[in-house]
Amino acid sequence: MVEFLKEALAKLQSPEGIRRVRADAGFFDEKLLSYLEEQKLDSIVVARLTRWLKREAARVSEWRALEATYGVGEFRLQLWGWDRARRFVVVREELQERKSSLGRKLMEVPGSTFRVFVTSLADPPEEIGRDYHQRACVEQRIEELKSNLAADDFCLKQFYATEAAFLAILMLFNLLGEFQRATGMTSYRRPASLRAQVFLCGAILGRAGHRTVLHLSSAWGGLEHRNALFDRLLAYFGPTSPKFNPEPAT
Repeated sequence: MVEFLKEALAKLQSPEGIRRVRADAGFFDEKLLSYLEEQKLDSIVVARLTRWLKREAARVSEWRALEATYGVGEFRLQLWGWDRARRFVVVREELQERKSSLGRKLMEVPGSTFRVFVTSLADPPEEIGRDYHQRACVEQRIEELKSNLAADDFCLKQFYATEAAFLAILMLFNLLGEFQRATGMTSYRRPASLRAQVFLCGAILGRAGHRTVLHLSSAWGGLEHRNALFDRLLAYFGPTSPKFNPEPAT
């Protein structure tokens, strides 16, 4: 995990623009937390609910109510193998019959679910929870790559061939995002939605006089529906690097 983060930070060249690191329970690792602290990067990481953390969360006695069903608390704990104690923030939610809950249920406290975060921040507990829930929709984008663009369950004989295929899929995903920006789409559409609503269209090759033409099905909006997209694409100026124009030989 540390090496993964180092590679990501290297691509940014400078970590100065990072406000804080927010990560799910898959990144709950003492080595990663220590590295973030060494780099002076503030973090909020979902804690993996081990037996010890469940016990400590159940022992919290001071809760501050936020709404009718929510409360927040905190504690400090040094887990086994850690070199220091760290701050843990707990968000408690009372179970409701008609609403699914994000937290995990603890056997010691029936009727409630808990989400536990480990953080280097000194912000109030409720701000820690709100901040984490404003993280980027990375999981949804990963699911789109897997389910819409088949970036899953493939492996070529050579490692670098597999990497090249995967990077090609990522490039396609980025191109689809840029297509939406270039054509002025007001809301984000998944790759599968773009395929069904924009790119997929029934057509018949025919002739009009002496010209060969392609007749697009009106059931998919036809050419009239797509003309506006074509016009915006033709007028779009991509933010590409400046081109090199060699001087003519004299």
